Amino acid sequence: MTFDRGAEDDHHPPREPETFEVTLKCIGDAVIVTDVAGRVTFLNSVAEQVTGWSSADARNQPFERIFHIVNEHTGKPVEHPVAKVLETGGIVGLANHTVLIARDGRRIPIDDSGSPVRLANGKLIGIVVVFRDVTQRKRAEHARAWLAALVESSDDAIASKTLDGIVTSWNPAAARLFGYAPEEITGKPITTIIPLELQAEEAEILARLRRGERVDHFETVRVTKDGRRIDVSLTISPIRGADGEIIGASKIVRDITERRRAERLLREADRQKDEFLATLAHELRNPLAPICAAAELLKHAKTLAPELRAATAILERQARHMTHLVDDLLDMSRITSGRIRLQPEPLELTELLKSVIETYRQSAETARHQVSFAASGVPIYASADRIRLTQVVSNILHNAVKYTPPGGRIEVALHTHNRHAIISIRDNGMGIPPEMLEHIFEPFAQLDRSYERADGGLGIGLTLAKRLIELHQGRIEARSAGRGKGTEFLIHLPVVAAAPAKPASAPRKHAEFAGSCRVLIADDNHDAAVSLSMLLQSMGHDTRVVHDGIEALEEAEVFRPDVVLLDIGMPRLDGYETARKIASRPWAQATQIVAVTGWGQETDRQRAREAGFHRHLVKPVDFNALRELIGCEDRPDSVSR
Repeated sequence: MTFDRGAEDDHHPPREPETFEVTLKCIGDAVIVTDVAGRVTFLNSVAEQVTGWSSADARNQPFERIFHIVNEHTGKPVEHPVAKVLETGGIVGLANHTVLIARDGRRIPIDDSGSPVRLANGKLIGIVVVFRDVTQRKRAEHARAWLAALVESSDDAIASKTLDGIVTSWNPAAARLFGYAPEEITGKPITTIIPLELQAEEAEILARLRRGERVDHFETVRVTKDGRRIDVSLTISPIRGADGEIIGASKIVRDITERRRAERLLREADRQKDEFLATLAHELRNPLAPICAAAELLKHAKTLAPELRAATAILERQARHMTHLVDDLLDMSRITSGRIRLQPEPLELTELLKSVIETYRQSAETARHQVSFAASGVPIYASADRIRLTQVVSNILHNAVKYTPPGGRIEVALHTHNRHAIISIRDNGMGIPPEMLEHIFEPFAQLDRSYERADGGLGIGLTLAKRLIELHQGRIEARSAGRGKGTEFLIHLPVVAAAPAKPASAPRKHAEFAGSCRVLIADDNHDAAVSLSMLLQSMGHDTRVVHDGIEALEEAEVFRPDVVLLDIGMPRLDGYETARKIASRPWAQATQIVAVTGWGQETDRQRAREAGFHRHLVKPVDFNALRELIGCEDRPDSVSR
């Protein structure tokens, strides 16, 4: 069939073919016309665009060459509409899953139909094929199908609801989780699965959805069909209509019951661990207290055989080492649970380092180490917690003494660089293997046991040092050339301006020059009480010793002490209640009440403050601090750290 404007038919005026051609050109869908032999006679512009063939190139070509179609799933050729029309003589409906392969190889999903073109007398003169590119529609259908498949197969419960809270969809996972089949819950309020006491949550969620907000990972509780309460995490998103208006909400519900249970178990395990460590520390500190007190008493004895003086030094060093292990163990637990709070102040680092070095000088001299300290001579300040920074330097210096063979060198230096104070602690000891350098600050990291000293410790000292320095906004690093080549630790801390000068005050007298104090000691550990009493008596103080809270109250009424040193865990009446009762006596307004205990957690210190203690000392007591504390003219009014 051709559109020949000069042709004339007995039944059609000459202008009708031209009108037909113009009509086909104006159709918005793609149109191809063939003659009865199946050869192309016409393509409109849309068909040219879709097939990639121009009308001129396509004219008189076999229709199947221009209109090459295959099944979208199998890729196999399918019968084209011209052949179907010629076979059936009627209109062929839209085909499904058909892909047109264009001239340039593009694969285009289409819908198509074919119709016979007949004259008024019924004579078939050609076929018209109308088709359209349905790529966008297919993509949308595929997306909807994928989404539906995902919703159906999801392990998370997925539901939707109106802005009035009425359930509109419910996937299989929701049915499994809550026990309601879709037909049981669809059309009902979502509050069906919300506990009564939490239903106000739904009103707030709906209000947020109406404002266009998304609710992410909201953890709450829901109720199943059989009445079980389950912990869930909700993610709820607004659904918008074609006009952009919010018309509902989709909800993803994840069962977190097992996760919550695991978290509770972990918290309980962590609590039990903390209780165990606190109890362990208490039980270890109780025997350490009299050991340290006895060593201190022996150290200051005027007449002591050389071998006994050497034994005393050993006793003191090992007791101090054990105390450090206990402190490190507890502090590591506090840091990992976020319970350590720094109390920073502007510290002059030169004086702090000299003090720590002096503490370890005797241990170093015993091992015949040479210890040196080099500083610029200009005061260098850092904002730091004195106790914690001392602890860090002590841990590293302790390692240097321990891991350096007798006769070694330990060099401590302090300088500044790029507004940072840098503390260097270098030794010529056993060194660190290269493969261990990057792991040395990890918890429980240890050198090879075949290489390490027998007294290797717990493996947490350096981890603790690193965490504490990081809390100070600083960093710590280790350097070593390898085994036997020594180690250097570098501590970097931001420098700060010096603290404002304080008004000069009269120098404080030490207890031995302040006169004799009356000191009442109450401790159910007889060795701890007696050794502490002997030590204080050697300082010139008058002491009384009792072993429970009731005895302490009775003795205090008679003795009227200046200072009361109370253990906490005493029989008959504990230290807290004993402190309260003593503090309530009119004569005790100037009495200093001090907790001396193996319990050193922050909760223990807080309880001590609430009970009226002026100080809280952890066993074994630092005897320099004790000397400073017992000054009869001073009456501190708050619990120290």
